[in-house]
Order: sequence, then C-alpha cells, then structure tokens
Amino acid sequence: MENSKNIPATQLLRNTLDRFLAKDMKGWSELCADDVVAEFPFAPEGSQARFEGKEALYAYLKDYPNYIDVKSLPTLKIYSTDDVNVAIAEWSASGVVIGNGNPYEMSYATFVTFRDGLVVNYREYWNPQAFQKAMSGGNFAE
Repeated sequence: MENSKNIPATQLLRNTLDRFLAKDMKGWSELCADDVVAEFPFAPEGSQARFEGKEALYAYLKDYPNYIDVKSLPTLKIYSTDDVNVAIAEWSASGVVIGNGNPYEMSYATFVTFRDGLVVNYREYWNPQAFQKAMSGGNFAE
C-alpha cells in the first residue's frame, strides 16, 4: 500500500509525540482522521480502553496536561515496518503528577497506522499499576 502523503510513517509518529510533549492535545487530535480508533489495552480496570472518532479521543485526552506535566521523553525509538503506513515507537515519559507531586515515569509501546498522513489506528501499551501508583489511585479522565 502506498503512502499518499509521501511523509514516512516514522516522521508522522514523531509529529504526534512532539505535540504530546508540547501539551498540545488539540493539535495532537488534529493529526488524527475523523474515524480514528484509539486503543489502550492495558487501561486500568474501570477505565475506557477504546475510543472511536477524533472528537471522542480529544474529549478523553484534552485535560491530560492538567493532571500530568510531562517534561521530557527520555527514551524514544521509532521503527518503520514493511507497511509504509505503520510505525512503532518504544518511548518513555518523565514528569510529575500535578495534583500530588508524585513523579511520573512511564514506558510505552505504541503502534500507529496512518491514512493520508493522519492517524487512523492508535494502540498504546503501558503499565496501569505504575500509572495508578503515580496518580495515587486516581485517573486523569475522571
């Protein structure tokens, strides 16, 4: 399958992480197709693990920077695949939970599929126990 925008999927994925680090959740969501599907298979019990549509995903993510101040991405490796529209990232985020001052240190594995230069499927794996410990049992989407 051809990448119609001629921008490598690895660069498109990097663009999403740059917006995340800049705390630009609106800009992040604008990198998504209207019919994007986002999946967080390891979301804490009782949390929504799948979002369909750009608006639903933005509603979920928009307040993230008010709860977690991500200051850096200490590790970042982005891999291309044999599908020009798919990229994978291994990365970590370092920051602080605003409400309690706890450190926020999280590792992620992210699989992203693009269509016409926009995210159409976003699947992210992370440790829900480490997340809940940092949040002192809370959640940023409450």
